[in-house]
Amino acid sequence: MEEIELFLDEAKELMQKAVEHTAAELLKIRAGKAMPNLVDGIMVPYYGAPTPINQVSSVTTPDARTLAIKPFERTLIGEIEKAIINSDLGLAPQNNGEIIILTIPTLTEERRINLVKQAKNDCEHGKISVRNVRKDTNDSLKKLQKDGASEDEIKTAEEKVQKLTDQYTVKMDELLAKKEAEIMKV
Repeated sequence: MEEIELFLDEAKELMQKAVEHTAAELLKIRAGKAMPNLVDGIMVPYYGAPTPINQVSSVTTPDARTLAIKPFERTLIGEIEKAIINSDLGLAPQNNGEIIILTIPTLTEERRINLVKQAKNDCEHGKISVRNVRKDTNDSLKKLQKDGASEDEIKTAEEKVQKLTDQYTVKMDELLAKKEAEIMKV
């Protein structure tokens, strides 16, 4: 039935979005090395509007433990520095008048364990999203059955939804394993 295929396609799309969102959340977890996306969530007031730091400056990594932030306009350097200090990064920016240097400290074992817990938590939220998509899709399929779709078609569709759920849950586990290895690498 055409409606069943639409539900399956929508479920697949929503599950893929859950995986992509989880991957984006995991990128925000600092793994002990300098990465430009570390400052992506920081907003800087730019002509009265909050603007992401990466849109008002270039963010580079001169080495594995250092981030260099060079504003496109020199007048923004103080605002960028203030935004970094007020962020939850816990880093002390060094301002030389032209660029801001962020030195990323090495992670302690305790901090690594906490970051792994945070990554597991983010992945669990992703899995919950995938399971919610499964539940919603199965509910929609049951409504179709009440509206006259055959029981066999609905059963087959529910099995496909479960296979999709399993497939995307495995993707979440792979993301977690990769991030965990990255965090624990000294």
